[in-house]
Amino acid sequence: MTQPKVPAADQTLRILNLLAAARGPMPASMIAAQLELPRSTVYHLLSALQEHGFVMHLPEERRYGLGLAAFELSSAYTRQEPLARIGRPLIVSLVDRLGFSGHLAVPHGRDVLYIVEERAKGAPALITDVNVRLPAHLTASGRAILSVLPKAQLRALFPDRDAFVHRSDTTAELPESEVIDRYSRLRSVLDATTTRGFAVERGTVTPGFSSVAVPVLDHRDWPVAAIAVTFRDDEVPEDRLATLATEVRGAASTLSSRIHGRAKQE
Repeated sequence: MTQPKVPAADQTLRILNLLAAARGPMPASMIAAQLELPRSTVYHLLSALQEHGFVMHLPEERRYGLGLAAFELSSAYTRQEPLARIGRPLIVSLVDRLGFSGHLAVPHGRDVLYIVEERAKGAPALITDVNVRLPAHLTASGRAILSVLPKAQLRALFPDRDAFVHRSDTTAELPESEVIDRYSRLRSVLDATTTRGFAVERGTVTPGFSSVAVPVLDHRDWPVAAIAVTFRDDEVPEDRLATLATEVRGAASTLSSRIHGRAKQE
């Protein structure tokens, strides 16, 4: 057998292939035995894969399974282009009705990737352009998606403080209490999102601008995307956010049904 030129990369890919073929999560000892690798090597590689979201650790079971990033990588090509084609007309219609810029974003590990961006007439250019990736916990789109993930999956994505990335140009302007830099604060924001029925972001992406978003669910109630609209802070008072979110929810529900999913229940 030819020796791999990059052993660590080869071993990492073998671990992912094994987990992908397995019926469920596996103990590290079993992974090491089946691949004939030293346990220490397997633990180091699993730790790196977990950090990047490709593997999730189930501490109670002492097993490892594929993480959200692996799922996203495997389905990104086949899913993003159809989603963009199906979703664009809905975003255009939403923007025409509301007069605010609209976006369609998909999950990408701890980030969201924007695949549709429709700017409202006269609106300034925003950072949320097509193919831009932003930390999910900072954006309305990302918070909408994260709010409907299973708690175990969410915890696997954000295991510690190092998982929380910040934008230095916006974080400095936020009160310290509003900076999401730990799991407990993220959980609080997502619980409020669930109670409210839609996600809100005010100034954490671009100072002076806010967004509301609603997730797009597939047939398993898994969040495959989120639709959001962005507006200047002074254009929509707090008591109008729910009305705006109703419009966004309508577009998300339509997209959900068009990809053979189910609309999010009220």
